[in-house]
This record gives sequence, C-alpha cells and structure tokens, in this order.
Amino acid sequence: MKPSNPLPIDVHDFLQPAPETVNASKETRKPKVRTIFISDIHLGTPGCQAQALLAFLRVYSSEQLYLVGDIIDGWQLRRRWHWPQAHNDVIQKLLRRVRKGCKVVYIPGNHDEFARQFLGHSFGGIEVVDEVVYEAADGRKFWVVHGDYFDGVIQCAKWLAYVGDNLYELTLKLNRYLSSLRARLGLPYWSLSRYLKHKVKTAVNYVTSFERAVAMEARRRGLGGVICGHIHYAEIRDIDGILYCNDGDWVESLTALVEHFDGTMELIHWPQTERELEKIAMRTVQEGRVMPETVPATAKIEEKDEALA
Repeated sequence: MKPSNPLPIDVHDFLQPAPETVNASKETRKPKVRTIFISDIHLGTPGCQAQALLAFLRVYSSEQLYLVGDIIDGWQLRRRWHWPQAHNDVIQKLLRRVRKGCKVVYIPGNHDEFARQFLGHSFGGIEVVDEVVYEAADGRKFWVVHGDYFDGVIQCAKWLAYVGDNLYELTLKLNRYLSSLRARLGLPYWSLSRYLKHKVKTAVNYVTSFERAVAMEARRRGLGGVICGHIHYAEIRDIDGILYCNDGDWVESLTALVEHFDGTMELIHWPQTERELEKIAMRTVQEGRVMPETVPATAKIEEKDEALA
C-alpha cells in the first residue's frame, strides 16, 4: 500500500525538469568537492535562506550530496502554508543535480518526519534512507544521521518541542528585521537567535550533551566519526577519538560540510566564503589574470538564472 502524505504537497509536482536557461558563457570556474552535507534547510518557513543556499549550490559542485534532515518543515507547513518560488527552485536544483549524475541521499529529520514513511523509496533519483554509514576518501567511516533521536525533548515531550519551535520562529522573525536593517547599513549577516543560544548556559549544556551522545553512539557502532544536523550548530571537533561533524543549517548559520577528495572535512560558512570569492574574482578581473582551477569566481548573474543554474 502506498503511504499517505499528510502535507498539502505532492512530491511529484517537483519532478518536472527545470528549464536549462543558463548561458554557458556566464559559467565560472567552480570548486568541486567529493561530497556535500547539508541539513536543516526548513523549506516552507519564512526563516529559510533559500536564495543563499541556491547561490552556494551554484558555486559548489560535488559527486555526492547528502540531505541530513529537516529539509522541508512539515511542522510549520501544517500550521501555515509558506512556499515561495525560491523554495521550489531549491527542489528543482537538487533534482537537476541528480540528472547531472550526482548521487543525492535524503535522510529525514523530525521536522520532515512525514518522509520517513517513504524510506527505501526514490523520488526523482533522490534516495530516502533513515541513516547511512559513509566511507570517506581516506577510508574513515562516518555515521550519517539527522540526530533528533538523541534529543530528549523530541522523544519524551514532543508538545514542548512544538512550543519551543513557535518561540524559535518568533526569534527568527526578529532576526529578519535586524538582518534587513544591517543590510541597509552595509553590515554583514548576523544571527540574533544563534547569538542568544550561545549566551544561554542551558542551551550550551544541551548542545554539549547532544554532541557527546551522538559521538558515543558512533563509537558503539565501531565507526570513526559522525555527521549530523538538528541543533543548528555547525562544528567539527574531536570527542574522545570520534570526529564529530555537524553541518549546521540554512536558517541561522548558513553552513555546509564538505569532504575534499583527500578525505579532509571542512565547514563552509557561506556568507563569509561568498564575500571572499567575490573579492578574488574582482582582483582577477582587474589584474587581467587567468583564474586558477581551484579558485572559483562568483560573478553576479541574473536572479532567475541563479535560481535555475
């Protein structure tokens, strides 16, 4: 029996190919990595930074792409429908990656738990799994999981998680007003909600206990590391010999985890990286030099082309 879909959204609506509208002459050199890990996009919410994610995906190419949970925010969509064109463009972008030969794996989280009824299925070539053991280029093995199973609030008091989610949305709304003001003043992106979480001792203790719990489970499974999301706190650090990697989110930190071809793991902080790449591109154009293969340019292109590239 085909599982029912609790959301007013049909995944098949996204399976139509996006038009190939990008002029080849506008293409710039792009950094290529072996694998990209992103999570907590929260499509369907006003706080989702879809345009920033599209810009990142346009610049960074990879052989594999792992979506580590909370890609679509079913909790928010059940309360209030919010789905602008940029959110649809993200889906189209992911599907186009598949058509270009990129392996895309989707691991649902708690906000998109509706997708867990589709485990083992494939939509537009995107595989849906609950978790996976990932082998890096250097032979290290990582447990890839969203991480909500290690959140006591989610598991034991889900009603409290819903309350916290509403308060979180309020903080993000305030953050959007501040971000708009900072942009008008020419100041860089800054997250109020992320700042508050770092300053509140309870939140810091929660993050620390979550990290240790996930790392210890990876150890119990005989693996060398773990890659997860869920807590919107991007970090790579060693926890008692286990490499803990959290790829962050695309609501507050705007980060992604990438694996290079030598097996090195790196966090990409997109707002800062984008500015650095633009400066490099500007210097290259001004000096009339040929840009090295490893240094991408992020020349400005039309927003429509950017979304569909």
